[in-house]
Amino acid sequence: MRILVTGRNGQVGAALSAALSGPHELIALDRSQLDLADADAIRTAMRELQPAIVINAAAWTAVDVAEADEAAAFRINADAPRVLAEESARLGAALIHYSTDYVFDGSKQGAWLEDDRPAPLSAYGRSKLAGEQAIAAVGGAHLILRTSWVYGLHGKNFLLTMLKLAETRNELAIVDDQIGAPTWSQTLADATAAIIREAGEPAQLAALSGIYHLCAGGQTSWFGFAQAIFSDPSVPNRPQLRPITTAGYPTPAQRPKNSVMNTDKFRRAFGDLPAWNDALADCLRRRAAH
Repeated sequence: MRILVTGRNGQVGAALSAALSGPHELIALDRSQLDLADADAIRTAMRELQPAIVINAAAWTAVDVAEADEAAAFRINADAPRVLAEESARLGAALIHYSTDYVFDGSKQGAWLEDDRPAPLSAYGRSKLAGEQAIAAVGGAHLILRTSWVYGLHGKNFLLTMLKLAETRNELAIVDDQIGAPTWSQTLADATAAIIREAGEPAQLAALSGIYHLCAGGQTSWFGFAQAIFSDPSVPNRPQLRPITTAGYPTPAQRPKNSVMNTDKFRRAFGDLPAWNDALADCLRRRAAH
């Protein structure tokens, strides 16, 4: 079965290449090979490659920059998914697309469910919600996987930022009043591979179409996430950590205070997911080994 992956060099795209190696014909493209800002290029690639499954791992993830250039974020996060969905439906292919906790405003007490009302606070969140809605409107076989606080050993993310800052700073101030589930990119890749193993044919995926929350188990704050990073025995530099409020670290884009998402629907359909701290320990062990 031919699988097309966009965003090959991103956090999730890089992890997918390893997770999906084996019986499938995997075609992973980076931005130089497929620019998602170019709708005609997407159509051409889809019609030439004719994949059975498309995994859209590419996205505009510069949350704060999107506040100043919302149109650019929409081209990648909303317009491109619509074209991918249209072309997938035309081919009879299934589309797997990653979305985000930023579609919610963070005001709920308790974990967010898939059918809770979205109310994004930022341009990035609005663009990702528009992508979800565009895919659903096309009506082809699709899985929209909402995740949160993605990190890994590639790209730009909280884990790598903390490790880099610790090389030169003795103290770090970390936000402690936002909660969520840090999710390793490899967790997302492995879970996506599990989806394809469980229901790999487009017709089977069509029967499961919809939104699923896919993130690691448990919850913590950014401060708690940082504590776990620097508590790991493989991390040599251990700065003092000071908890602060969101107001103490102002950013152009507003973040949801509560990003915890209920993953029961995903677990029932496709299997269990690791706890966030266990996945972090695995990630840091892999980093130390290399």
